[in-house]
Amino acid sequence: MYVTPKRGVVDPQGAAVERALPALGHANVSNIRIGRYITLEIQEENLEKAKAQVEDMCRRLLANPIIEDYFFEVFANEPDGSKEGA
Repeated sequence: MYVTPKRGVVDPQGAAVERALPALGHANVSNIRIGRYITLEIQEENLEKAKAQVEDMCRRLLANPIIEDYFFEVFANEPDGSKEGA
């Protein structure tokens, strides 16, 4: 899951990074948003049910939908240990 402040919401961390980057030679960067990256494992055979669970978790706890945007990716573990994205 990726959770970031909505556009228009004050992001003090993003603003601090944006002010510091020109001193490092990166004056062409703007609109920096600092957020969170969350990983978890769900024991669920049905991929659609897993997606619904993650959506519910984001909406009800992991993100504040009033001031934050979020998106997520769900990967199914294959028997050989590889992952299939959805």
